[in-house]
Amino acid sequence: MLAVATRSVCFSHLSAIMTAAVDDRLIAKNPCSAKSVTQPQPIPRKVVPWTPPTVAAIRAALLPRYRCTVDLGGGCGARQGEIFGVAPEDFDFDGGWLTIRRQVKRVRSRLVFGLPKNDKERQTLLPASVAREIKTHLAEFEPVPVTLPWEDPLRGEEVTVNLVFTTSRRGALNRTTFNKLSWHPAIAAAGLDRTRTNGMHALRHLFVSTLLDAGENIRAISEWLGHSDPAFTLRVYTHLMQSSQGRARTALDNMIGLLMAPPWPHGRDDQ
Repeated sequence: MLAVATRSVCFSHLSAIMTAAVDDRLIAKNPCSAKSVTQPQPIPRKVVPWTPPTVAAIRAALLPRYRCTVDLGGGCGARQGEIFGVAPEDFDFDGGWLTIRRQVKRVRSRLVFGLPKNDKERQTLLPASVAREIKTHLAEFEPVPVTLPWEDPLRGEEVTVNLVFTTSRRGALNRTTFNKLSWHPAIAAAGLDRTRTNGMHALRHLFVSTLLDAGENIRAISEWLGHSDPAFTLRVYTHLMQSSQGRARTALDNMIGLLMAPPWPHGRDDQ
C-alpha cells in the first residue's frame, strides 16, 4: 500500500496528465478537479523538539561569528534566511522586540534580499538573554554593508543592508555553503545525523515548545513565527500542547484548595 505522501504525488501527476488531455481535447473535463474527488493529504510528521543541551552543543561547535544564529532561531523563532538578513536596526533592545524585515534567499542560483515568507514583515520576541548575546556579537563582529538585488537577481533594485551575520570575506551568507561548511559539522559534533529534520528550522520547534510549555497561546506564537494561519501552527504543534495538562491540573488543584481551606468567610451557609 502506498504511503499517503506518495499517493499525493501520484494524484498531482495524474491531474497534470488529465489537464493536458483536456488541452488536447481528448476529454471534456479533468476528473481530478471534480468536487467529489478529494486529493490525498500527506500526514505531517510529529515535531520532536531538540533539548537545550543538544542546542548548546550545536552552538558551541559553530564558529564564534555564527553562534548567535542559534540564539535568533531558538530564542526568537526566526527562519534561517531571516537570520541571515537581520540588521542592527531591526533590534529593539529597550522594548524587547525583533522586527523581521527581510531575508537572504537564492533566486536562480543568485543571492537576493526579499520580504520574509508570506511577503510581510513581523515582530517577534527578543528575550533579554538573546539581546545580551547580540550586543556582545555586535561588539566583536562589526556589521558589514552588503548590496544585493531586491527579489529579482536581474531586474531587482539593488539594496544595501548592514548585515549582522556575514562570511569572513564580508559577503552575505549562502544557505547551501553555510549548511555544508558550518551547520552540518556542528550537528555532527552534537551527535546528530544529517537529516532534513535537523536543519536550522528545528530551532523554531524549540522556540514553540518552550512557549507552549510556558502556557503561551497559539495565536500569538503563530504571529511571532510568521505563519499565515494560526490553524497551521496548531496542526503542526498540537501534540506538544499535551504537556500543559499537568500545569492545568495543578492550577485547578490550587484553586479548589483555596476554596476549601478555612477560615471560612462570614455568612457561610452551614445548612
